[in-house]
Amino acid sequence: MSNPPIAPEQTTPLRVVLFGYHDIGVACLEVLRERGADVVAVVTHEDDPAETIWFASLAHAAAARGIPVRAPQDPNAPAFVEQIRRLQPDLIVSSFYRRLLGRTLLHLPRLGAVNVHGSLLPKYRGRAPINWALVHGETLTGVTLHYMDEWADHGDIISQRPVPIAVEDTGFTLSRKLTAAAREAVRETYPLIASGWAPRVPQDHAAATRFGRRRPADGLIDWGASAWRTYNLVRAVTHPFPGAFTYWGGRRVLVWEARPPRDRRCGGRPGQVLGTNGARSLAVATGEGVLEIVRLQIDDEREMGGAEFAAAASHFGTTPVLFGSTGGRSG
Repeated sequence: MSNPPIAPEQTTPLRVVLFGYHDIGVACLEVLRERGADVVAVVTHEDDPAETIWFASLAHAAAARGIPVRAPQDPNAPAFVEQIRRLQPDLIVSSFYRRLLGRTLLHLPRLGAVNVHGSLLPKYRGRAPINWALVHGETLTGVTLHYMDEWADHGDIISQRPVPIAVEDTGFTLSRKLTAAAREAVRETYPLIASGWAPRVPQDHAAATRFGRRRPADGLIDWGASAWRTYNLVRAVTHPFPGAFTYWGGRRVLVWEARPPRDRRCGGRPGQVLGTNGARSLAVATGEGVLEIVRLQIDDEREMGGAEFAAAASHFGTTPVLFGSTGGRSG
């Protein structure tokens, strides 16, 4: 997008309510305060005990700065909306907040509501855009700041900051890159938003793609797919996410690390272990090409290298080893 106009200097601090979560939520809080905003409240989520919390806590960051923190089950409940109304916000900022804000809430601030989304909209609307971009083998993603309306990730775009995806990126490393990009995008754009001079570029809704939240079961490997597709799944959901998985001999096997595919030739059935490549990795046939697995884990046992797994499997007489898509016997 073209460079935005230079905003006039804002003399009175804006009263901002920040709805957020995760590292990007913390980054937005820091930049808003750095830019002189008066963050009068932070609205966030209670942590899910079933989720690995590997990211910074926005609730802790806000409390450490003396900012009131709220975590409503329903941010659109009339009683909660009234609480926000009494705060008289000039602006609402949303940053990785996981619930949709309704029309009444969005229309409270005089400057509207702005969302920070982890993709180049209109692509990858919805939940988990970082992981989904990796699953689909994208080479470019980014951060979008846009005005919010009643539909998720649907409103006019203010600015976008592209972020290249390296072939070695994982969900973790790409999350860190997007957090840095979000920090810079908010720092650059906040003066325009505060002054009312921010651009508004309508999204091309016909080009939109939308994805829901990812669940651990979505990590099941389809060995009939290509080696590249399987590699992308592994890197999208490896630590600290739940991991890609398969089955061997009725046991669940988590695949934590693989190498980018290099060889399209394949002489085995999908899921068949063809041997080891050097001292570490395991060569596995797919529907198209060979995938090298570097680290894996059987059930809740310790993680091991691919070659170590092959050596252990040979003691069970399961040569060639065959991975499967169900918990039934294989090999």
